[in-house]
Amino acid sequence: MRDVPVQVSGPALLAATLTLPDAPLPAPAVLLASGSGPLDRDSNHRRARFDITRQLACALAEAGIASLRYDKRGVGGSPGDWRAAGLHDNVDDLAAALDLLQSRREVDGDRVVLAGHSEGAILATALAARGAPVAGLVLLAMSATPGEELLRWQARQIAPTLPAPVRFLLRLLRLDLEKKVAANHERIRATTTDVARIGGARLNARWTREFMAHDPRQDLHRVAVPILAVTGAKDLQVKPDDLAVLAATAPGPVETHLVPDLTHTLRRQPGPASLSAYRKELRSPVDAEVLGTVGDWCLRRFGWPGTHPERPRRTNT
Repeated sequence: MRDVPVQVSGPALLAATLTLPDAPLPAPAVLLASGSGPLDRDSNHRRARFDITRQLACALAEAGIASLRYDKRGVGGSPGDWRAAGLHDNVDDLAAALDLLQSRREVDGDRVVLAGHSEGAILATALAARGAPVAGLVLLAMSATPGEELLRWQARQIAPTLPAPVRFLLRLLRLDLEKKVAANHERIRATTTDVARIGGARLNARWTREFMAHDPRQDLHRVAVPILAVTGAKDLQVKPDDLAVLAATAPGPVETHLVPDLTHTLRRQPGPASLSAYRKELRSPVDAEVLGTVGDWCLRRFGWPGTHPERPRRTNT
């Protein structure tokens, strides 16, 4: 495996890493998109090391597949301000990264898959819906729910999992977390700037407005390429039931996997699902079954030189 530093030139300059396998070149490739917020090319936040895209890149390289991952605007080696970028800006950045990846001589441009986690999955779907020439999509913890509805659902799921002192304080102050989230949405919807101060914090207001208005199902309707979708049964940030919605909405072949005990971090969590366990989870690697499922699916899609890719199939497991 070999990492090559590259730069994505598009609406914004993005620092990136092209990971090449120890295999014959040009190789098939996967473009990796991280989740929401200020995440670097490895899916790491300064306060939380998710490390999802780096571990995916390593697993893919072991399977003979190249990959590209990049720092978001204003993160790591990329200039700019992540708060000023909207959801559609992030799709444009992914499109620029795809152009770079398909232009590299080390990569077989006809065999490129888009893979995203959380928001990255939404971006990948949106780009494919634009007609981007890709061989398939890998959607990890993908939402098929309109953005504003999803944010309220998250509040309902998360509130019971908060630490006991926080739940006590909410009861003491007679605060309903879902109603508080809804009130903040109204305040954000009234803004017109890229960044706004809500409740004393500077928020990426344009991204939030665009995310709340976005319905991923509209993009899924326009995606005919094969899709692999993997979600954890204990995900508190996307609805596990959305796997069925995704399979019923996309017109192309869809293979779905609902992984027991898997959370949004793509790690397993024993006991009741809880955000408070994330810190402990992140000390462990990304779930091996998830990494293996992605690699195996890509190999079936790509085939090898002199072979034919497997015929796409629709499953819902």
